[in-house]
Amino acid sequence: MSNLQINTTQNVNLNYKIVSIGERIIAFLIDGFILYLYAILVSFIGDAIGYIYEDRWTQRGLVALIFLPAMGYSLFMHALFNGRTVGKMLLKMRVVKVDGSPVHWSNYLVRWMLRLVDIYLFIGSVGILSILFTDKRQRLGDAAAGTVVISTKNKTKVSHTILEDVAEDYIPTFTNVTMLTDKDVRLIKDTFRIAKKSNDYKTLTALRVKVDSILHTNSELYDVQYIDTVLKDYNFYTQKL
Repeated sequence: MSNLQINTTQNVNLNYKIVSIGERIIAFLIDGFILYLYAILVSFIGDAIGYIYEDRWTQRGLVALIFLPAMGYSLFMHALFNGRTVGKMLLKMRVVKVDGSPVHWSNYLVRWMLRLVDIYLFIGSVGILSILFTDKRQRLGDAAAGTVVISTKNKTKVSHTILEDVAEDYIPTFTNVTMLTDKDVRLIKDTFRIAKKSNDYKTLTALRVKVDSILHTNSELYDVQYIDTVLKDYNFYTQKL
C-alpha cells in the first residue's frame, strides 16, 4: 500500500492512500463506457443529419463537431470537478499535486496531452509500466504535471486536525487569536473535542479559563461557544495569511 503525505498551508500533515493500478483501470473503463454511449448517441444524430443534408462532407463535419467534446472529456472533467471524472467520482479518487498546492488547469492539460503516449499510442503499456514502477504510482502524465491520484475514502478528517470549516462570509470575533501557535490550537481542539464528547463541563471551563488568560478577551460567551469561536477565528486569520 502506497501513501502520500501532504503538508497544508497551515502546516498540517494529511495522509492519503495512493490508488492502485487496478482502481485506475476500472475508473478509466467507466469513463470509456460513458464515451462509448456518447458515441452511439452521436451516431444516431449523424443518421438524422443524413436526412437533412445530402452532402457527405457536411454530414461528416457536423458529426465531428458534435463528437469534439468527447475528445477533451478527461481534460474538461478534471478541470471542472476538481481533479475527478465520473469514473473517479464513483471510485472516490482524485488528482492532486504532490506538494499539496492547488492543481492548476495547466497541470490537467499536461496530463491530458501525455495520454497520447501513456495510453493511446502503445495501448496503455507505457502508462501501466510507469504506474507499476514508480513510488507514487504515477504515469508519465502525472510525473510531468507533478500530480498523483489519491483515494478520498476514509481520508483524514478535518476534525482530527487544527483545521475548521469556516464559511466564506464568516466574521471573526477575536482579533488576537494569532497569538496562539498551531501547537496551541491543536491541543485546544483535541481537549475541546474530547471534553465536549464526554460532557466534561469541568474540563471545558478550565480550558476556557486558560485560553482566556492567554488572549485576555474577557468574553461573555459560554464555554463551548467561546472555544468554538476561538478555533474558527484562528483558522479564519491563518487561512488569510
